Amino acid sequence: MSWTEADNCLTRTFTFPDFNAAFGFMTRVALVAEKMDHHPEWTNVYNRVDVRLRTHSAGNTVTRKDRDLAAAMDRIAGEPG
Repeated sequence: MSWTEADNCLTRTFTFPDFNAAFGFMTRVALVAEKMDHHPEWTNVYNRVDVRLRTHSAGNTVTRKDRDLAAAMDRIAGEPG
């Protein structure tokens, strides 16, 4: 699955084998997001992580920061992007 852009937001669902893998992904992303000073809006239920990216300081639109974080999340998940 890839990112979808609609309503001024990038969205994607990542699915993992289990909760530990999903939480590990979120932990790794959190470290990168903090360095980028750009934080995702996300939820986690068991093995699924639902992500929404948009830049609040730019009027809740998709910016380069969102695309860069999306690409980083793809790399962390082990997918090309």
